[in-house]
Amino acid sequence: MKKWGFLFVFVLLVGFTVYTNMNKSMAVVAEQKPTVGYSAPHFSLVGLDGQTYKVGGKREKPLVINFWASWCGPCKEEAPDLAKMYNKYKGQVDFYAVNSTSNDQLADAKTFVETFNLPFPIPLDEKGEVAKRYQIMAFPTTFFVDKNGMIVHQVLGMLDEAELEKQLKKLL
Repeated sequence: MKKWGFLFVFVLLVGFTVYTNMNKSMAVVAEQKPTVGYSAPHFSLVGLDGQTYKVGGKREKPLVINFWASWCGPCKEEAPDLAKMYNKYKGQVDFYAVNSTSNDQLADAKTFVETFNLPFPIPLDEKGEVAKRYQIMAFPTTFFVDKNGMIVHQVLGMLDEAELEKQLKKLL
């Protein structure tokens, strides 16, 4: 009888531990939303330069994530301002210009980067998974992520130089 009592308590403790750990891991996933006040959804993408770029959790520097496509008129208009602000703040803020390659042509994206002389990393979202995770509805869309990996601001549409610099200063 003691064996059954011990076994029952043991199974109950194991079940409780599993249940608690499942809830904790589900809470971590639930905290990742493409919305101000939540952790930026994690991703890992290979860039035009062959390097892997990751987003997920705390970082050394704040991050600007800009989603774009080469055929997007407003993306063409904001590209020079993004390049200018990157050059001004590159030691203090990281920039990832995520090309929605699933909605674009790789050759066109390369031409766009060369035309506008974009100096920052260009991660390629070839399957569209990151755009889905970030719920991208239009191009450009930009997220401002602090050092803790939290989204502090989001802009749907084109950013001009003044607004971009204002948001960068807030990040710092």
